[in-house]
Amino acid sequence: FGRDTIRRFSKNCSEMKRMTAHDFEDLLQCAFLVFEGLLPEPHNLSVLELLYTLCHWHGFVKLHMHTDETLRVMDNLTQLIGNVVHVFQAKMCEAFATKELRHEAQSCQCHEILSRSSTAPGRAPSKSAVVTRRSKTFNLCTYKLHALGDYTTTIKMFGTSDSYSTQSVSLMVCIYTL
Repeated sequence: FGRDTIRRFSKNCSEMKRMTAHDFEDLLQCAFLVFEGLLPEPHNLSVLELLYTLCHWHGFVKLHMHTDETLRVMDNLTQLIGNVVHVFQAKMCEAFATKELRHEAQSCQCHEILSRSSTAPGRAPSKSAVVTRRSKTFNLCTYKLHALGDYTTTIKMFGTSDSYSTQSVSLMVCIYTL
């Protein structure tokens, strides 16, 4: 496989462990085909609309050169993402009860037991104990969703995202803190 192709996924993509930006990009590109027809209507249409809008927006973000027109379209797509995500949260999240993954619940339980246990520190509880999985909801209050609205302005100010890096800032911090 070359650099511009989809790479092999990890064994369990749902765990979202050790994933880089290109992994998320590859998942987004394949998700449309995987999710199509997976859920009953109208939920199927809602998921596909969200995925299509995200893919469309992602295509504009990845452009190496922007014009005023592409930035205007990108602004409109960003607003559309906000609308689609809010509809997704209002309709889809109420229709399906979601819970923590089993390993998340086990990890949380281990941390709670270890923090309360003063007699045997460092000893993990057995996995045979009953694990209570808490409900999880889609969270709109994250920086990642909030920052989507700043992409167009950032591109206007600094250029496309492939033309700059935060690496030089990190290097300067290391040099001046020595």
